[in-house]
Amino acid sequence: MNKNDEAVVYYKLFPNEPSDIFNEILKILNAIYPDFTGEEVGILKDAFWDTVRLFKGQYPGYKACNTPYHDLGHSLTVSLSTTRLIDGAIIAGKKITPAIGILGIIAALFHDVGLIQAIEDDEGTGAKYTIVHEERSIKFMKNYLRRKHFSNEYIELSSQIIACTMMNLETSKIKFKTGEVELIGKILGTADLYTQIADRLYLEKLLYLYREFQEGGINRFDSEYDLLKSTEDFYKNIAFKRFDDELSRVYKYMKLHFKERWGVNRDYYREGIDKNIEYLTNVVLKYRDDYKKMLRRASITMKLDKDS
Repeated sequence: MNKNDEAVVYYKLFPNEPSDIFNEILKILNAIYPDFTGEEVGILKDAFWDTVRLFKGQYPGYKACNTPYHDLGHSLTVSLSTTRLIDGAIIAGKKITPAIGILGIIAALFHDVGLIQAIEDDEGTGAKYTIVHEERSIKFMKNYLRRKHFSNEYIELSSQIIACTMMNLETSKIKFKTGEVELIGKILGTADLYTQIADRLYLEKLLYLYREFQEGGINRFDSEYDLLKSTEDFYKNIAFKRFDDELSRVYKYMKLHFKERWGVNRDYYREGIDKNIEYLTNVVLKYRDDYKKMLRRASITMKLDKDS
């Protein structure tokens, strides 16, 4: 694959425009559920564009997102990768009803909104909520669904799904209502991590994450370089262990999606992850004093140096 082909694949994996992401989600859902109704489309459409407004500071009572690692792009692309995993799971013969599939995608959209500050919150940035942001996200989603007149039973399922994104929570401790809800939760937990690490800007964005950790009271890293240095170990011994054990290896459904919808027997997310870790290990970490020179995409290091 040449660089032009790689760029095309990357844009299809991580579209820039919210409308392109929404249209791709809808395209996949229409392929999965031929009887997908206008009401169901409307529910998802409202949640999607309310997410966009929320992150942009256009939603009543909230400021714009100010956490550049956990930003709008992350939440939207996680909703897309969640949809792709749902597709792959159904291709594999798993039962996921439209109602639960939509709930999983809405949970993907809202899983990090707990990092967004209320309009009257003038102290610091949303990163200060890092440790508790999942609980805040669950609260927001429950209130949102309640305003949309969903049943209490349906609303309660949202907390079980978002809980699967909590890195310090064993999924065996979550009391899932059904096996279907458990599958959707594990799909979201996988999509959240998978999408982050596969992003071609992942290594550069880790510098943003370091700053979010600092403000959020996560002090296990002494420097940006220390975070970068620990990333390979995180990937191999924490992230993929979680994928395999806690999240039941649902990442295997991604290849089925690409085979059915793109006609290729590949998992482009996994390939992106492998490329990032290889570049980190073989290039970035070999230039300890000049590691930022090896992280040049999207001018992120320049922006951070200018702001510091």
